[in-house]
Amino acid sequence: MRAALYYAPPDGAPLARLAADWLGRDAATGEATRKPDPRLDPLVAEPARYGFHATMKAPFRLAEGRTLAELDESLAAFCAARGAASVERLALRRIGRFFALVPDGPHPDLATLADETVRAFEPFRAPLSEAETARRAPERLTPRQRALLGDWGYPYVFDEFRFHMTLTGPVPDEDAAALEAELAERLAPVIDRPLAIDGLALFVEPEPDAPFRLHARHPLASIR
Repeated sequence: MRAALYYAPPDGAPLARLAADWLGRDAATGEATRKPDPRLDPLVAEPARYGFHATMKAPFRLAEGRTLAELDESLAAFCAARGAASVERLALRRIGRFFALVPDGPHPDLATLADETVRAFEPFRAPLSEAETARRAPERLTPRQRALLGDWGYPYVFDEFRFHMTLTGPVPDEDAAALEAELAERLAPVIDRPLAIDGLALFVEPEPDAPFRLHARHPLASIR
């Protein structure tokens, strides 16, 4: 089993519904959201398995002696002690070869929240195995990213962090323009609009390569 700490929009929110319909799967229920689509399904297979989200602490095996219930309880307490953040405008972007929804501009509060999440829950993370390290293709990473992978189990944390909600796997260059237009049309109700980062979610992969499921979602609440 692996656990992951994500931002995921609340079940029933417009972004959650639109993303689940696009990916063909709702991670909150585990149910299919549309009929199989032989054109689209290969492009969304990876993000559909992980569930629609933005990574705050990447998937990890629990350290010896730690339990899922303890992790969930700690996440609830962590969220209760931190204020919600917000994205002023959500944008559709191509990052490398995949498409994602990202903030249209810098948001230091999101980076701070991600940094605190990574640090706070590091005691719950088991060290990476050799196979897990190899899966991250360290030979393709920068020296800084390799160091972060070794220290924190994931290469895209702290100064390498970028808040994004993945919508596709790799898209061939020749298909990118048409797919971007399709995504822009489907996601028009949420693009160029604000997004409240008002909670964090605990997702669980019950066994290797199984689809991730939402286990719990906890609200962020400002300290007064």
